[in-house]
Formats: sequence, structure tokens, C-alpha cells
Amino acid sequence: MKNNKIIIIGGGVIGLGIGWQLAKAGAAVTIYERGQAGRGASWAAAGMLGPIAEAHIDELDLLKLSNQSLARYPEWVDELETETEMRIGYRAEGTLIIGIEPDDIYQLRHTYALQQDLGLNVEWLSGEEAREIEGALSPYVTAAIRCETDHQVDNRLMAQALQRAYQRRGGVLHQNSAVERIVIENGTATGVQTQDGFQGADVCILAAGCWSGQISGLPDTIIPPVRPVKGQMLALQMREGIMIKNVIRTVKARYPMPVYLVPRTDGRLIVGATTEELGFDTDLTVRGIYELLHGACEAVPGVYELPVIETWTGLRPGSNDNAPILGKTPVENLIYATGHYRNGILLTPITAYEIAELILTGETSEAIAPFQLDRFSKS
Repeated sequence: MKNNKIIIIGGGVIGLGIGWQLAKAGAAVTIYERGQAGRGASWAAAGMLGPIAEAHIDELDLLKLSNQSLARYPEWVDELETETEMRIGYRAEGTLIIGIEPDDIYQLRHTYALQQDLGLNVEWLSGEEAREIEGALSPYVTAAIRCETDHQVDNRLMAQALQRAYQRRGGVLHQNSAVERIVIENGTATGVQTQDGFQGADVCILAAGCWSGQISGLPDTIIPPVRPVKGQMLALQMREGIMIKNVIRTVKARYPMPVYLVPRTDGRLIVGATTEELGFDTDLTVRGIYELLHGACEAVPGVYELPVIETWTGLRPGSNDNAPILGKTPVENLIYATGHYRNGILLTPITAYEIAELILTGETSEAIAPFQLDRFSKS
């Protein structure tokens, strides 16, 4: 497969990561990105690597995949930073999930019990113990869960590094170049139609995030069930006295909505995020920004004094079961790597390694086998 031509549709961290691994193996890879590489959901994300904080009882396969990907992050970071000679902001301080109101604490205890039942590495803290770790927390925080092994990475730096690594390995990148149609002949993907005409390929990989279901040419039965889920976010500039080190997540049984605060090495504090089913709408709204700031200030009162330096929206690629769609399809030579929803940054290493291995060997690993498209058609 190394000498065959591979086309990847989508130049976010998933497409770039797969492309980099394939190009390293000697494959001829071309990526077509409808906008700027790495500037969609990859750019909008917060970069949390938090499988424990995100754990749900009905998503055990996803939890397993997420933990496997997190375990590979040190190797991934070392490989990427060595190859590109740039840092990508990988941090291992951990996550605090905090509760304030009595209803919040009830929900927090429920979360803690679930995490313990799943055998996850968590610790229950009093409010005082939580403030010993993060002194800027509100005095009204009465309990917290510490997820010491949930980490973070600067997703924007990672996107830039992946583009550099991919192109240094000889990967071809077409930006502002949308794929209009996937060309399928006699049940086999043979290439794509772009603004520059037909581009033939031996393998096509669909990694177009929330746009994956919008590209024509796919039979109705295999259109990936991926939709955009809007998230509004903002960035603050931390100052002396409000220098948070851990990721902080709130549990909220009532108003305001749960938020997370993610500190960056450069002093930014990322606050997110709304979850809105509004199609491809990317408008920032007063309500969205107000609720983010309200939730952030409730958790860390000093946030009131911090400058707002950026606001933005992103469109997460949500699937029907919140898990990614990975691997082979009923169409020969058509591979899916999409639908990562809230876990695109976390799942980038394992997606890149395993999809590249699938293409190079033809074998689907046990890691990604539960996430194939055919799960949606099973009874």
C-alpha cells in the first residue's frame, strides 16, 4: 500500500494526523481541506484530554478507546515535537471537578460513585482540599473530584505542528479546496471530484468532521450520521493571583450551565463551552457568552477582573452515539475517520495510528473495531 495514492478529505487534526503517519510510512498522500488546515473544530477546541472527567456508563467502549489514546499521548507528543522542533503545550497537572450548591454535590457524588465503579483513578476532596490545590477557587466550593491523570494539550499548537510534520514528510496539502463528490464506481471508491477536476486515488479517507455527511457521491445507506454541534467559547488573560494550573470543570444541577476552565502555558485561560443543536450556525450570542462568564466567575471569582482577549465558536462533529466512526465501509477503498464529537483532540493519536495501520496492512485493530459504521445498522 505504501506506493499507492491516498486522498484524505479534511485537514483538521484527524486528517493531518493520519496523513502524517501515512507519509512517514512512505505513502503518497494528498489532503483536501475546504478551509484552512486545522482551523475548524481542531482550532476551536479546548484541548482537554479528559477521559475520566467525561466518562459515562453508556459509553464504555469510548472510555476504553479514550484511555488507550491518552496512554499513547506521551509517545505522540515526543514524536511530534521532535519532528517539528516545536512545543505543543502538553500538560499533566490534572483536572478538578467542583461542586458548589447542594444539588451540585449530589450530582458530584453520583459522578464519583460511577467513576469508582469503573475503577477509574479519582480522589474525593473537600472544598478546603480543593483550594489547597487551586487557591483561586471560590470559597463556596464545598467538594471536588480530582482526576489526576486527565491532562491537556494546546490544540492550536498541535494543529500547526501536525501540518508542519505532514508537509515535511512530503504530504501534499490543498487548502480552500473543497471536495465536491466522492467518486464510486462498481462499489469501489476511485477518487474525488474537486474544483480542479477528478483526482484519482487508491484509497479515500473521509475525515471532514461535521461536513462529512454533506459531501455528495455516497450511497444513502452509508452517509455518516454526523451533525454539527455548536460550541461558543472565550479566552481570558490570567494575571498574578489568578494563575490557575489545573483544568477546572463545574458540575451544575441548575443554572448556570456547567463550564470548564483550561489554563494555557502562555497565560490564556480558555472558558467553554455551550452545546447547541443549531445546524451550521456559528453566531456568537449574548446568552452564550454571558452563561460562560457567569459559570466561570461562580467557580473562580477572580475571573471578574480578567481581560477578555478572544471569543469564538466551533462546530463539533457529533454522531448518533457520541462516538467516532472509524474504519472500513461497504464501499471498497473508502475509509471513515469522523464523528469524534467532544473527543477529537483526545482521540487524535489513536485514530492516526490505527487508521494508518489499517490502510497499510488491511487489518482492523481491536481498538477501533467497535467504532465501524456498521454498528448503526445492527439490531
